[in-house]
Amino acid sequence: MRMGSLVLVVTLIAYSPLTTHHSPTRADDPPAKFELTKEEKKLLELTNKEREKEKLPPLKPNSLLFKIARAHSTNMAKQGKMEHVLDDKNPVQRLKESGYKYAYFGENIAYGQDDFDQLMKGWMSSEGHRKNILSKNFTEIGLGIARSKDDVPYFTQVFGQPAKSR
Repeated sequence: MRMGSLVLVVTLIAYSPLTTHHSPTRADDPPAKFELTKEEKKLLELTNKEREKEKLPPLKPNSLLFKIARAHSTNMAKQGKMEHVLDDKNPVQRLKESGYKYAYFGENIAYGQDDFDQLMKGWMSSEGHRKNILSKNFTEIGLGIARSKDDVPYFTQVFGQPAKSR
């Protein structure tokens, strides 16, 4: 579906009843200072404003989900492709490889829109993207924004709810 210069695709939502405990990073990863870019802060703010309109709690930034989203946006920009599956890896595989243990997750992607307000309007006018943004199942988010060599922006939102330990 093409909306102006914004391209939207079907979102992915999955459930996995994992019983392992969520950790924000892998145990062998050295601690790193986690900071959002100015653009990521803006996109997080817009996402949480949509949730606030529906009286939903804000999504909390998760450093591991940001790492996943940033890497996927960078890969899409590098390859010039907006796809959930790149290099034969789907969102589930990317989450598992990262060590993020989830009860629920979802992913939104887009490209080509420099105006963040218009980007959010596009996502909110798409049923699948809107469901992800407004899902009560999600408590955390990661965002990725990268530009191709032709300066085309690529966006990834990774939503999650950590698995509960038993």
